[in-house]
Amino acid sequence: MFMTSPEINSLALSLTMAIAAGLVGCFAVMRRMTLAADAISHVALPGIGVALLLRINPMIGALAMLMLGAVLIWGLERQTGITTETVTGVVFSVALAIGSMITSGDQLIEALFGGPGSLSALELSLGLLGSCTVILFILRARNSLVVALVSPDIARTSGINVARMNLLFLLAFALTIALGVRFLGVLLMGSLIIIPAATARHLARNLGGMLAISIAVAVASTIIGTYAAGLVHRETGPFIISIAGGIFFLSLLT
Repeated sequence: MFMTSPEINSLALSLTMAIAAGLVGCFAVMRRMTLAADAISHVALPGIGVALLLRINPMIGALAMLMLGAVLIWGLERQTGITTETVTGVVFSVALAIGSMITSGDQLIEALFGGPGSLSALELSLGLLGSCTVILFILRARNSLVVALVSPDIARTSGINVARMNLLFLLAFALTIALGVRFLGVLLMGSLIIIPAATARHLARNLGGMLAISIAVAVASTIIGTYAAGLVHRETGPFIISIAGGIFFLSLLT
């Protein structure tokens, strides 16, 4: 069966999003942000709720709230010295409570689990631009990210602005989540960032291999999960993450 133009557009965006998620996830796992990744995605919920109340595109609200949440987490971490996961947990709890109060019914289900839907030309263009921005940032800054992770002191003496690098990574992280909310929802998007990277960390012997395997798992999960969800006319998120989880458990047998 031939795919229609809207289906091709949706697939193109979901695949570039998956590549971005695979790359970002590797550094999130190395930074021990496994739990924070899932929590940050929930910050999008109140943004979606406000956008629906204002009758504007929910993705605009999700992106705005995620970016605000990333900056807030970064600022609180710098000022208080509290770990990223702890600060994220507080922000996540408040955001989830507020989002649940202002979003209800079918809107809440779609926000939580996602769905392919139809993309406007503007959504497609901005989505592809955002995905490519994240991909290029991670590929260009990967060495600096590794050095800043292993030894912030060495990074500083090498001329790397560690605080700025941390902020840029959190913003890239938030943007990646915003790109995937449509397909996986706020409940599961963090899982697509973490599970492929966790699989890659178990299988890879170096950073390059880890990045490649993580991308492959994220892309394969997205393609197979989206196809399976379409066959039974269900939300895409649970299928995509189930496939990714299955690949992870299979990797443990090696």
